[in-house]
Amino acid sequence: MSEQDWRSAGERIETLIAASATGGAVFQERAEELVRLVADLYGAGLERLLDLLHEREVLSDDVLAALAGDDLVAGLLLVHGLHPYGARTRIEQTLAGVPHVELLDVSDDGVVRLRMLGSCASSAAALKVSVRDAIEAAAPEVTAIEVEEPEPKPGKVIPVAALFSRLAETSEQVS
Repeated sequence: MSEQDWRSAGERIETLIAASATGGAVFQERAEELVRLVADLYGAGLERLLDLLHEREVLSDDVLAALAGDDLVAGLLLVHGLHPYGARTRIEQTLAGVPHVELLDVSDDGVVRLRMLGSCASSAAALKVSVRDAIEAAAPEVTAIEVEEPEPKPGKVIPVAALFSRLAETSEQVS
């Protein structure tokens, strides 16, 4: 199944569950239960697969990285709480190539603290949105994202005294 196919399958499942509501509450509950049971069955199968690989000592760091790096597999592992990397590691990997953002903390209760590092206001707003989306995709267990704004850097301002001293020099030369 290609990436396009499995993404379409996910969208189709959501459509079918939503459509089941037209059959009444009981029909929708049964459809949702069916999906839950199938998902639980596949989750148990994935967990058993990982256990078997681990027992045979073939679940190396390279294999874990490959599993975590595949969008479909990583998504399934996340859904079932089986992802090999914790939230902090996944967030660090997500932000690794993003300039102007520093990860400050990921708390035990799922709060992510970031610091924006100097960029213009319009690009900072767009960057915040894209960073939030990326973090939520990589770590759905995150409960909140707090963003610290950088301290404004004082601009180079000519001191008023310097202006007056220049005027004084000019008036002395004229006299």
